[in-house]
Amino acid sequence: MTGLATAFRTLAVVAAAGLLAVTGSVVAPAPPASAAPEPKAPREFVALGSVDPTILQEMRYTTEHNFVGEPVDGYRQPLCILTRPAAEALHRAQVRLLARGYTLKVYDCYRPQRAVDHFVRWAKDLEDERMKKEFYPLVDKSRLFADGYIVEKSGHSRGSTVDLTIVRLPAAPTRAYVPGEKLVECWAPQAERFPDNSVDMGTGYDCFDTRSHTEDPRIQGVQRANRQLLGGSLAEQGFVNLPEEWWHFTFKPEPFPATFFDFPVARRSVAGH
Repeated sequence: MTGLATAFRTLAVVAAAGLLAVTGSVVAPAPPASAAPEPKAPREFVALGSVDPTILQEMRYTTEHNFVGEPVDGYRQPLCILTRPAAEALHRAQVRLLARGYTLKVYDCYRPQRAVDHFVRWAKDLEDERMKKEFYPLVDKSRLFADGYIVEKSGHSRGSTVDLTIVRLPAAPTRAYVPGEKLVECWAPQAERFPDNSVDMGTGYDCFDTRSHTEDPRIQGVQRANRQLLGGSLAEQGFVNLPEEWWHFTFKPEPFPATFFDFPVARRSVAGH
């Protein structure tokens, strides 16, 4: 009887631990549910490099050299993704600029919603001003929403908006940003601000200042001519400029005028397109 009692006690302990199946066999714990797969881009999206590999790409939000001061959520690889009509229109503009001794350079293209959400979180953190000296030296961070510099929805997330500039050929390399280096105001003379290889547009990219307005009257001479060259080259191909940002253009008509996508900026998002 002692052996039988011991066996019953063992079975009771096992059953109480939830490891005994009704069949009498021990059941292993269920594996955790797998994470949902990352969304992919619709087939209307392409990598710009597959349409025109000659356009330079300096994707700022994969680096620490931006107004946030760190790589931005959703930017997995330094890759420009756009809707195909927008990419093909950039190619047409590039062909004409190459003939004049210039090339386009993109800073940002499609932007996932999670990146926009990252900007919003950053803007609400009034203590984080590590990049203020360069990108918004004259703007109180508490004013970024009211002044329209940060928004909760961006046209970039629709896939037909691009931030870009012009570089004179042959293109000199742009040195890498060193985190913690001394920052200079984005509206300082070109020789003083961060050394970008683009032509002088009067301000650097993502400069939160009224000098960035495309038609700001303080921008004259060569700087104004450079803005007009960029704007005119893109307008010929169906792009519309955002008046507050000389670098910001949207191709019209947009294939997705009311859809804000959230697939990551990565090659796998457009693989096979």
